[in-house]
Amino acid sequence: MNVHEYQGKEILAQFGVGIQRGVVATTPDEAVAAAKQLTQETGTDWHVIKAQVHAGGRGKGGGVKLAKSLDEVAQISDDIIGMQLVTPQTTAEGKKVHQVLVAEDVYYPGDSEPKEFYISVLLNRATGRNMIMYSTEGGMDIETVAEQTPELIFTEEIDPTVGLIPFQARKVAFNLGLSGTAFKGMTKFVTALYKAYVGADAALFEINPVLKTSDDKIIAVDAKVTLDENALFRHPDFEAMRDIREENPTDVAAREVGLNYVALDGNVGCMVNGAGLAMATMDLIKQAGGDPANFLDVGGTADAARVEAAFRIILQDTKVKAILINIFGGIVRCDRVAQGIVDAYKNMGDAINVPIIVRLQGTNADIAKELIDASGLEVQSAILFQEAADKVQAVLQ
Repeated sequence: MNVHEYQGKEILAQFGVGIQRGVVATTPDEAVAAAKQLTQETGTDWHVIKAQVHAGGRGKGGGVKLAKSLDEVAQISDDIIGMQLVTPQTTAEGKKVHQVLVAEDVYYPGDSEPKEFYISVLLNRATGRNMIMYSTEGGMDIETVAEQTPELIFTEEIDPTVGLIPFQARKVAFNLGLSGTAFKGMTKFVTALYKAYVGADAALFEINPVLKTSDDKIIAVDAKVTLDENALFRHPDFEAMRDIREENPTDVAAREVGLNYVALDGNVGCMVNGAGLAMATMDLIKQAGGDPANFLDVGGTADAARVEAAFRIILQDTKVKAILINIFGGIVRCDRVAQGIVDAYKNMGDAINVPIIVRLQGTNADIAKELIDASGLEVQSAILFQEAADKVQAVLQ
């Protein structure tokens, strides 16, 4: 689950990570009030106005601007709130901005020059260990840095049996070229950041940039935080941070009815029970000359209402040219699923306008095939995997 920058910073602050302070606002008047509050608390006269959307590269799209007066705070906020923000990480349509973060200006003059770094914490799937990735080139796209100057990217893998040890935090600060107060601050920052990553059950923390201020403080100026949805039951306060306006409406609809759904770019919709069978079904579709349009696991309770909901979700994708239903009747009987398919098909009427291939195997599979064949509906039944593949291939030709 993705969260907004201001929410990610709230999570970081809970674990002692230094952050750029800010206040979220949904109207220009709220933005001015937020700026006044920050001036009282921090003494800053300039403020950074940041669009809050689930996408990076906001500055390139005009979603991050500096305000040097309260009038500019109001004007910039009015310009950003309600705009369709297009960034390198959005579609051509962009995302509508509903709120902004009014943040303190942290690039103030001092005894030394501010310096930006890149730090992220994530899972290295190749080794099964958490990893800190960092670079001296903060403020840039890490992909560009990796392509053009890979020698400037460092990694530090964490042994899960002992966690982050002090030496590793100091090594990060050393490789970033810091010394003195900034060295100590970065060591503390990295330690707290890893503690936050583990404590929040996160999938990704990306801080770009991490700033060494002109007076050697180390703070997170931005925060991209992705939380592990499977662990949200331990964090009801994080679950409350979900902003469904930023999510794919189809994903939201699937989650509301308890379906495990992932949209893909293919032309054959999949409705399967069980994640393993769903993966095998997608392979089957590829072998048949098609491309899976989605991953959809209906689980073990594929009744008529659930099947109908799955149909409606799959058919929202206009690229779908056929639907393959592949059910193994273990927990749920195949005849019950077949009846659910027939009932859902009748309820939806003309809404189902693509060929349907149904493969039911397991408990009462023979009864299920009879139900579908006798229904009079344009549903093709199959028993064997290869038979289902051949029928998918036939309807795509």
